[in-house]
Amino acid sequence: MQTYLHSVTLRPEKCKGCTDCIKRCPTEAIRVRNGKATIINERCIDCGMCIRVCRHHAKRAVTDPLSQIRKYKYKIALPAPTLYAQFKELQDVNFILTLLRKIGFDSVYEVAKAAGRVTEMSKSLFQSLNKRPVISSACPAIVRLIQIRFPSLIENLLPIMSPMEVAARISKQQAKALGYKEEEIGVFFISPCPAKATDVRNPLGIEKSYVDGVISIRDLYLELLCYVKEVSPETIENLQKSTYDGIQWAMSGGEGKALGIDKYIAVDGIENVIRVLEQVENGTLGDVDFIEALACIGGCLGGPLTVENSFIAKSRLQRLKKHEQKHKQFINSLRDWDLSFSIQWSKAVDSKPVLTLDKDMQKAMEKMEKLDKIYSTLPGIDCGSCGAPTCRALAEDIVRGQAHIEDCVFMLRRRVIEMAQSMVQLSKKLSFPTMGQIKKENEQ
Repeated sequence: MQTYLHSVTLRPEKCKGCTDCIKRCPTEAIRVRNGKATIINERCIDCGMCIRVCRHHAKRAVTDPLSQIRKYKYKIALPAPTLYAQFKELQDVNFILTLLRKIGFDSVYEVAKAAGRVTEMSKSLFQSLNKRPVISSACPAIVRLIQIRFPSLIENLLPIMSPMEVAARISKQQAKALGYKEEEIGVFFISPCPAKATDVRNPLGIEKSYVDGVISIRDLYLELLCYVKEVSPETIENLQKSTYDGIQWAMSGGEGKALGIDKYIAVDGIENVIRVLEQVENGTLGDVDFIEALACIGGCLGGPLTVENSFIAKSRLQRLKKHEQKHKQFINSLRDWDLSFSIQWSKAVDSKPVLTLDKDMQKAMEKMEKLDKIYSTLPGIDCGSCGAPTCRALAEDIVRGQAHIEDCVFMLRRRVIEMAQSMVQLSKKLSFPTMGQIKKENEQ
């Protein structure tokens, strides 16, 4: 993997300084300063919302190029089930898996297959947890959102690895059993979102990710299209090991249905998730045992690194269920690699107190009082013209020394008017010579 902290990055040369991104960022991680957007790294959760809303394509997700796989002797593809829904009239998942082999991968392990394993383990783990509602940890953007905005809900998270990580571990075990060394094996996740790329670089709940690279579906799609005509019904390999139970994880509600929990809700879209988490935090949500929360509208099918409309993609994925029956008996008869490792989190997920004003409680309280005082003087219309998403965010930036109150156009206008009035009052106090006095002095 390339050395970066976040997958979502800015291209300053394309930024026009508009305020579209700052208004939609769920963690208020973006500011516009000196005519250009900037990202506050500590607040960014890599949800990709800014990538969606930027009209000038100034935001992008940093992922690995396909050429990265050449660094490894044995190359493994981990396709997210979202990949299947990008192709028209797909009836057999094996077609896509064969294409992945055509473009250079030696082996393919479906993340949907690992999702089935995670479902099995989640069922037993769910029963042992006392905290309700349990919140799915499958979406890394949501886990990071909880770290930053809802730290009191960290203990509600289902402490289990994502299907991506489980797939990486099993596939590496299989490769080692074939005689390959650790350093010879390259595992690459085919991703619909930037949050997964960041999760590989900065994993949550585990010490180290077993994924060696992340390739975006958008980048890989064109590569796969080049080989479509080379794959005929006769040359399709029988590689599929997943069932629809795992494939449906790509859609909102897929994980909840697979778990078979009666009292569950599936929430998609980061703004909708925030509203639900606020209810959980306030104790007003109601009788719910499990929350499947996904940052993208439509679930992973709506990821910012996909190429197909999420609604079309959902329709395509649902049609796969009709074609599954002829494969299901064969799939269920396959013996997959036995899990020789625990898939529960091995590392605590801690809160990220990036919203605190100061580590010292006394100073933080003083700054909060100052913030409230500044906020009370601002217009409160949250127009974004100052470069901050809200008036309160501007007040916070001022307290932190990162902005000035005159950044607000309304406050600047008020200050200019005050200065003009002061100049008028000052001019009245000054005694200027009359034209007659000036003429007389000149004659002398």
